[in-house]
Amino acid sequence: MAKKQPISRRDFIKGMAAGAASVVTLGVLQACESGMSSTTASTSSSTAASSGGTTAASSMSYTPGTYSASAAGIASDVTVTMTFDETSITAVEIDVSGETADIGGAIGDDMAQAILDAQSCDVDGVSSATVTSDAIKTAAADCISQASGTTVTVSEEEDSGSSDWLGEAPEISEDEITETLDTEVLVVGCGSGGWIAAMTAAEEGAKVLVVEKNESPTRPREDIGAINSKLQLASFDEYPEFEIDKMEALQEIVRYGAGYVNSDLIRCWEDNSAEMIDWLTDLLESTGDWYMSLEGGVGDTSDPGRDKAYATGHSPHLTDTAPEDTSLNSTFQAHCDDLGVEWKLSTALVKLEQDDTGKVTGIIAQDQTDDHYVRVNASKGVIMCTGGYATNTEMMKALQPQTLDMKVNYTIGSTCDGSGIKAMLWAGAKFSPVHASMMFNRCCVKPDETAGYKTTGKWFWFGEQPFLKVNLNGERFCNESGPYEFMLHSMWMQPYHTYCDIFDANCEEYAEQFDEVGCCRLFAFPNGALSNNTFEAVWESNEALMEEGYIQKADTLEELAEKLNIPAETFVATVEHYNEMCEAGEDTDYGKEKHRMTPVDTAPFYGVRTTAWHLTTLSGCLINTDMQVIREDSTPIEGLYATGDCSGGFFGDTYPNLMTGLACGRTMTFARRAAQIVAAL
Repeated sequence: MAKKQPISRRDFIKGMAAGAASVVTLGVLQACESGMSSTTASTSSSTAASSGGTTAASSMSYTPGTYSASAAGIASDVTVTMTFDETSITAVEIDVSGETADIGGAIGDDMAQAILDAQSCDVDGVSSATVTSDAIKTAAADCISQASGTTVTVSEEEDSGSSDWLGEAPEISEDEITETLDTEVLVVGCGSGGWIAAMTAAEEGAKVLVVEKNESPTRPREDIGAINSKLQLASFDEYPEFEIDKMEALQEIVRYGAGYVNSDLIRCWEDNSAEMIDWLTDLLESTGDWYMSLEGGVGDTSDPGRDKAYATGHSPHLTDTAPEDTSLNSTFQAHCDDLGVEWKLSTALVKLEQDDTGKVTGIIAQDQTDDHYVRVNASKGVIMCTGGYATNTEMMKALQPQTLDMKVNYTIGSTCDGSGIKAMLWAGAKFSPVHASMMFNRCCVKPDETAGYKTTGKWFWFGEQPFLKVNLNGERFCNESGPYEFMLHSMWMQPYHTYCDIFDANCEEYAEQFDEVGCCRLFAFPNGALSNNTFEAVWESNEALMEEGYIQKADTLEELAEKLNIPAETFVATVEHYNEMCEAGEDTDYGKEKHRMTPVDTAPFYGVRTTAWHLTTLSGCLINTDMQVIREDSTPIEGLYATGDCSGGFFGDTYPNLMTGLACGRTMTFARRAAQIVAAL
């Protein structure tokens, strides 16, 4: 077998084209489309006016020297510094130190080399770090403009979603594999699922190795869904409304998924979730640093709305005596250390290995500290906990482009790039038939911006409150109450996939009156459990958003419309009609609950353009109730198990967020079940 070149992070993520040299033949201005893009890079005063036309790279001339420029990334300004002689770019340095460490913060060297090789700003970006890539290219265009005296802009990428996002499994020759590790249970990826799988398998007596691409494991989610836990059972006498009919819950999840689900998987979660959460509760509380609470709330049952809520959420909280540096990661790490769990961090999965029968025997991975290849043999099985594909723009374009239309980029969210899903598909796995995401209306943009994955937004926790919402034409367009994604999907139908949240001086009173459930609740739950956030903390954040020009404040509705760049006459008429329905106590337009029909009639008035925050994708490779990954004919791939967002069959079209913690509860329950099954082999 011919020797293959090592796969760099750039190649493995499949964002940067390995053949960057293929664009060297393009002229710099042809590559950057001088004067043609609407996203013209800002240039310094030393930049001359555009000369127009195109020029071959060989005929470009520069004023020798070193030039710098910056552009906004997802978490910071990205700075590019380029050195030129009279005819070429001779050096490129990129500062991405302020970007997310394992995503945008990891691409600087590869992008610098690509720009240098291509002699152009028009190079392929990294699909898992689109915003940072675009910022680098924009800043590079600015540097070229300064040095050449010609205004250079970055070409717009095609959003067709037609790229071959899957590709072929990499071929790695034996002489490139310089390290071999042996274990019984291999856990690939460590977050909400990986932690649970590792601890459970080790408790069952198996030798466990965790391979994680990041420098440290991901912190697990802290809203965990379960049915009939000890905490729930103890609450029924005082709060009978918390009791959940399993068959009803099953049918509800099936409806949310429009039938594109495996009902047996849902039953599996229902029947095993209590054991998992009780085990986790005992583990955490045994340290003395934690206690578990039931997020006991189902909304106002005297005025039920269109969508029912379920008291499924459990949240761990620190005790008053816990050390300041205590976290779930530190607690889980200590337990893993006691159990002898082994780790291989900063190591990215490349592919699964299979024997002649198709059984998965382990993986090939790449140590990202020096790019050497590692073989890991797993005698009992491989449990995939690698997450979804939220940061893989190529996959998103191909599989759910509508989500890219609705979201804006923000630093909090999944860091997963779909590499685990791709590895399972290469091994013969069956993919989810439809593709869904978990999104929240918890981001905002400025009054001159709209939604879209190339826009960087700000955190807006208040967005999930069911206040009046209007489109950019100033018109109300749906029932604002219910699952967050219903609101966002309705938003997609509106101009520019963006809407405005509208509220007034009485918003604190109304937020408490809404009697929300789950993570958006800003007041203690009826059973005394703490909410994830408080009104005071959220309002402090809102005040910062006002200072930064996101939330607009006005003394009149007309002034607010002007500040939001929406038609004042239509907007005022919309608010007046809405207030009349609030006064009458009936939403004759869209049927929102009476207790959530709160008027906008007391100055000051507030408004903000709201968009989607994309937490994660939910659609992966299909599994059976033993957590085995299955083929197209539903037979299991021996040795291969999966949980969490790299697995599929549990969620369909949308996420049922009124079952608080359902996704995390599914992930942890199935991780524990997979580990118990594999360890027993």
